[in-house]
Amino acid sequence: MIEEDDFVLVVGSAGIDMKGKPDGPLKSGIPNQGHIRNSVGGVARNIAENLARLEIPVVLLTAVGDDAEGERVIDACEALDIDCDSVLTVDDARTGTYMALLTPEGELDVAISDFEIMRYLTPAYLHENEDLFEDAAMVVIDATMTPESIKTVFELAEKYDVPVCADPTTPELATKLCDYIPQLYLVVPNAAETTALCGLQNPAKDRDSAIEAARHLVTLGTEIAVVTVGEEGLSYADSNGGGFIKAPKVHVVDSTGAGDALSAAIIFGLLNDIAIDDAMKLGVGAAALTLQTRETVPHALNPETLYDMLA
Repeated sequence: MIEEDDFVLVVGSAGIDMKGKPDGPLKSGIPNQGHIRNSVGGVARNIAENLARLEIPVVLLTAVGDDAEGERVIDACEALDIDCDSVLTVDDARTGTYMALLTPEGELDVAISDFEIMRYLTPAYLHENEDLFEDAAMVVIDATMTPESIKTVFELAEKYDVPVCADPTTPELATKLCDYIPQLYLVVPNAAETTALCGLQNPAKDRDSAIEAARHLVTLGTEIAVVTVGEEGLSYADSNGGGFIKAPKVHVVDSTGAGDALSAAIIFGLLNDIAIDDAMKLGVGAAALTLQTRETVPHALNPETLYDMLA
């Protein structure tokens, strides 16, 4: 159970999401009518906001530019009581940006991620904030950091015996986590990311292959492995076994942020000593809530709405 003075340390990307959704089928080479929105984003920041909305104290370590976008990110986080005192503001650097093109159904078609600023999240910066690792109840990371910084995170977490949860972020970035699977308390890859993490020839694509991938990750040393398979749901495994949680059928408005909500809700459940099967149900429920909104993090998310999903 998380204690009154405990906090979760979230380390990784924060920036601006730009999302375009066409009114009809996309046509290449010409302008498409549709709607464009922007919001604060970044995988780590999204997880931090979800946790904050679930009333979990959060400290964020990230880097933003000395620009209007960086100020917007910090202001949005602090409005939710996310501790940004140690966030790095970098002169002459641009705040990270994620640009997504969605299908008319709200699913991701293609995206470009520009988080070059994450190179400023150096091992030296992490060591400057070593006291946060010492005091944290849990560390949550995405894979946008440099390999050297990811190594430093695991070294500090091991030094202070703090559990680490990881979101692999993308199949390409997920490879940075392979050496640290035995040190992970929780890892939440999607189907495509399992090839990079597990060394499987083919990505998990359904319930059975996802369970196999989750069990393989546990065999490799992670304590809890969760593999999501889109609209089907998720498979999970730990040393005691595993299972499958079916996703509810919902009208998808925008899929952005659903995986981040899922990870955060599972972490919320585990921090509150909720049975693992129920923690997974919370994750699936939070993802479903996110899918039904245009918001990257649903403003309706709170402990009550989450617990209602177990009723």
